[in-house]
Amino acid sequence: MKDLRPIIGITAGDPAGIGPEIIFSALSKPFLYELCRPLVIGDMGVLSAAKKCSGSSININPVMNPAEGRFAAGFIDLISLSKIDFNEKSWGSPTMQTGKAMIEYIKAATGMAINNEISGIVTCPINKKAMQLSGFNYNGHTELIAERTGTKDYVMMLAGDRLRVSLVTIHMPLSRVSESLTTENILQTIRITGEALFERFGIDSPQIAVAGLNPHAGESGIFGSEEEKIIKPAIEKSASEGLRVSGPYPPDTLFYNALKEKYDAVVCMYHDQGLIPFKMIHFTDGVNTTLGIPIIRTSVDHGTAYDIAGKGKADPGSLIAAIKMAAFQAECLSRRKNTK
Repeated sequence: MKDLRPIIGITAGDPAGIGPEIIFSALSKPFLYELCRPLVIGDMGVLSAAKKCSGSSININPVMNPAEGRFAAGFIDLISLSKIDFNEKSWGSPTMQTGKAMIEYIKAATGMAINNEISGIVTCPINKKAMQLSGFNYNGHTELIAERTGTKDYVMMLAGDRLRVSLVTIHMPLSRVSESLTTENILQTIRITGEALFERFGIDSPQIAVAGLNPHAGESGIFGSEEEKIIKPAIEKSASEGLRVSGPYPPDTLFYNALKEKYDAVVCMYHDQGLIPFKMIHFTDGVNTTLGIPIIRTSVDHGTAYDIAGKGKADPGSLIAAIKMAAFQAECLSRRKNTK
């Protein structure tokens, strides 16, 4: 019988960080193999060191391509792309070599997803400075994947079982947020969020709420004009296109209603507006997923944690959630395609 489980590529992230060890901790859960066929893209030497520090009994099965995978609990199918001289002192110490390796993992996984060899990718954490040290001037995974897929407009969503937030602006000083907001980029965020909720989350008629920028959503212009001049026109335009969208709402009450399942996602104007409430609810199981790109990509919602790398202490909760979400999105997308 044809194996219908989606193949999910898992990039090992920064070899000096916690990515390799949380892969062992996550893939020790047999239920993940019921949901998908996990395929790790990394380094044999690093994964062997991670196996030792995590105390895992899982066997590493080296493969050359996805078709060779065993995809069975008790085995980690690994495409090894680098040969890093790795030892116990390497944990927590990124180098130019580890920086180049983590970029190669991302490039390879993205290529496999574009070519439909795998159904989606899950990315373990990387370090931006290590990335730039190796000669790649990106702010992170997302910008690199967007370039590789030829995507201009994309959205960062943080998602969990109880709350989903999409961000209009991401990594910028708070002092620049207002001048960076436009009706067009808010409209694009709403559109991409709505499409993803339908295609990748299986929600037939998603309800989207939009947060205001200012206290009390501007209080009719008393506390700011962005709501009336920039945000509201984007909401009205997207509603005229058939999206179920409303707002702008005062941020101090919006998330309470979102947690009551009144909305399927909240569009936020800036990074901390969305991530503070999200991480309060989903600190250990939150997932970062990139919307608007032509491939499925989820990621852990934490960093490389160099201070505990190699000590077997890292929590795999976010990686487990990211693998589950990638598999879920792959199945939803497949169903949508089959019904067209």
